[in-house]
Amino acid sequence: MRIALVYDLREEYQDLGLDEEALAEFDRPETLDALETALRSGGHDIERVGSARALIAALAAGERWDLVFNIAEGMLGRGREALVPALLEAYGIPCLFSDAVTMAITLDKAICKRLARDAGLPTTPFCLLEKESDLAACSLPFPLFVKPVAEGSGKGCDIASRVEDPAALATRFRELRRRFCQPVLAEPFLPGREFTVGIVGNGEKPMLHEVAEVVVRNERDAGIYGFANKEHSSSLVHYRRADDAEARMALATGLALYRLTGCRDAGRIDLRSDAAGIPHCLEINPLPGLHPTLSGLPILAGFAGWSHARMILSMVEAAQERLDPA
Repeated sequence: MRIALVYDLREEYQDLGLDEEALAEFDRPETLDALETALRSGGHDIERVGSARALIAALAAGERWDLVFNIAEGMLGRGREALVPALLEAYGIPCLFSDAVTMAITLDKAICKRLARDAGLPTTPFCLLEKESDLAACSLPFPLFVKPVAEGSGKGCDIASRVEDPAALATRFRELRRRFCQPVLAEPFLPGREFTVGIVGNGEKPMLHEVAEVVVRNERDAGIYGFANKEHSSSLVHYRRADDAEARMALATGLALYRLTGCRDAGRIDLRSDAAGIPHCLEINPLPGLHPTLSGLPILAGFAGWSHARMILSMVEAAQERLDPA
């Protein structure tokens, strides 16, 4: 197939003066190199298009492809991850990974939690804080964990996100509102183990479904798997393959969330357990990181004995089967 790569490269945004945290969701050159190598090994022709703006220009110029391999996170707004699939839907061009609806609802953690709650899946109660008066109405028991409602890569999550009293909650709320210009999610702090579930494929029996416990080695952040630890995961985070009863609960919940939100082709779901050892939904990632050695999903695929190339080509195979079920 003729496949276009659509992505946000870190280097292209550095000139805008963005700091390290703002660049966290964007991709490194070695990720693109590994993707292109894997896809070419499957006999595909690859064109690097670039960001959503480059895609818009290419579409306007009449460019078309058999499939778009989309890993573009976007820059602005709750719908930023939905932009590329929505554009491609308008032109009738098939797209790897989830559609615009799934991209939008999974970026907003409050919407995800409402869906999980309505489906009877474990997720904590929460307060959505949009204005100062919402603070007084939040009656959840402390300690709480506070984070931006529509960010990924652990942005806005660090040791200060755990708050012990109303004054600390107000301080953290104001800081996150100022930094991220969006509502803030507050939920009871979960003291248990953290898991990540990786999935490749569609339907009831995806090709890959693995679970790992996330062990944070950086004690300064009290075991919080936030931005700093994710950004430097090679030295600060250990992914430990897990297959005990609690891990299997995390896997079952992750698979249910993947299907509930309409994820397709591949994804990763993050969960954390409460004091009773029940894993709760934290975040659904329909655009999982694909760096061959640093990202969670390739590490999980490695647990199953998969190479990076096999993982990438399996994603394409899943998309092909979905698009042509016959």
